[in-house]
Amino acid sequence: MQSIMGNCFGQSAKCAHASSNFSGSTTERHSKAKLQDSTSSSEKTVVPLGNSKTKSSINCKADGSISNKLKSFSFIDLKNATKNFPPDSLLGEGGFGCVFKGWIDENTLAPTKPGTGKVVAIKRLKPESFQGHKEWLAEVNYLEQHRHENLVKLIGYCSESEKKLLVYEFMPKGSLENHLFRKGVKPIPWPTRMKIAIGVARGLTFLHSLDANVIYRDLKASNILLDSDFSAKLSDFGLARDGPTGDNTHVSTRVVGTQGYAAPEYVATGHLTPKSDVYSFGVLLLELLSGKRAMNDEAGTFVDETLVDWAKPFLSDSRRVLRIMDTRLGGQYSKKGAQAAAALALQCLHTDPKNRPAMIDILTSLERLPTSNVLPRNPQGMIDNHRGKHFNHSR
Repeated sequence: MQSIMGNCFGQSAKCAHASSNFSGSTTERHSKAKLQDSTSSSEKTVVPLGNSKTKSSINCKADGSISNKLKSFSFIDLKNATKNFPPDSLLGEGGFGCVFKGWIDENTLAPTKPGTGKVVAIKRLKPESFQGHKEWLAEVNYLEQHRHENLVKLIGYCSESEKKLLVYEFMPKGSLENHLFRKGVKPIPWPTRMKIAIGVARGLTFLHSLDANVIYRDLKASNILLDSDFSAKLSDFGLARDGPTGDNTHVSTRVVGTQGYAAPEYVATGHLTPKSDVYSFGVLLLELLSGKRAMNDEAGTFVDETLVDWAKPFLSDSRRVLRIMDTRLGGQYSKKGAQAAAALALQCLHTDPKNRPAMIDILTSLERLPTSNVLPRNPQGMIDNHRGKHFNHSR
């Protein structure tokens, strides 16, 4: 699935925005893997959150009260920035809308001629999509409030009657999914894969460290965007939500996400915790190691199984664990690093969420791998164990 912020690899393969409710991507069409309780039109919190004000502001906040941290674009501005949304500027298309390449002035953010100024990705919501509007508003509010180097940057929005659009930074390398799974694409080297894993871990650690311990809820390769240096950023916060606070152990919610990535206890009960993201990270780490999709591998290696089911017997045996490694790497990876990463993935995939490590501990383990020298420690990307107060939220 092509990211909303990256290049399309040909118009013949429809590219979807990285939302769990989109059905146009290669992955989702291939696996029929969407999880959603279609009878529920809105989330119901069974366990008291103790932070209902924040939750309400995310789901119900009036468009007019969006902070001035973001640029408020007029529809005409964005129409001009894309030259009236022509097919040749289409980056992606999904159930809730289409994403177009546009150009704006670096300083004034006014629309400019194609090929001049700053390249951006502009997502235009379909007016008939009610659920899409809810996700649009959640995306605006989460990315407005929380800024971090491993979260995609939201530049601005447009809200004129039924016209709802979002303007993001453009990510030149597109989605991780395309680099891992698309045929004909040069394989990602081992050090770069670990760099990506560390970037994702930093983003999740930041979210989990916030006072609201934000749960991302839709971690998958298609939602990981890559800049020109293959630094990873989390995109699509339409399904994100505040986690449990106080004495509460979980949030009860409708089940949404992508099959193969979603934690089993969440699928079974609707109980959502930050450890749900940890499970999804374990699946993503397996994909980076093996080069295989979470579901329905095209090579037929595990047609009737998930990647987790197929890989677990190898992960638990240090002598066999290297059998899961992506053959396209040609053996060019650190054996000790691969074994350590596989052992970490196994911990993340523990059936009991209480036995899964916290993201801060996962991040620490990844940075200590033999390949960690390819990604120098960045004080701006670190946090303390308790909250993200050391981060720059207004970046």
